[in-house]
Amino acid sequence: MDIKLFDSELKVMGVLWREGDTTAKHISDVLKEETGWNMNTTYTLIKRCIKKGAIERTEPSFMCHALIPREAVQEAETNELIDKIFDGSADKLFASLLGRKQLSEAQIEDLRKIVGKLD
Repeated sequence: MDIKLFDSELKVMGVLWREGDTTAKHISDVLKEETGWNMNTTYTLIKRCIKKGAIERTEPSFMCHALIPREAVQEAETNELIDKIFDGSADKLFASLLGRKQLSEAQIEDLRKIVGKLD
């Protein structure tokens, strides 16, 4: 994925990914409640996402549609994290996750299942 989204833009995308196609007004209302942003802030972020090719706008009512799936962004962000923090090594990231004392037994079991699928 060649589109780089900032955290604020990801909040806009998050509303679309959770709720599907919706109006800019609805996105603004949701983000006002979640973050306290005013309408102008949200509309500016939506326009940035449109310019980057992440959102498509249609009429009537300034309907917004996500052009990129959440999974593509998650993969790109994960790759960037691995490259930036773990020297490009996914196994170092995984070891870091496993070394965390806060993981529950259920989370550890989920990780075992993921690793098992890689065999």
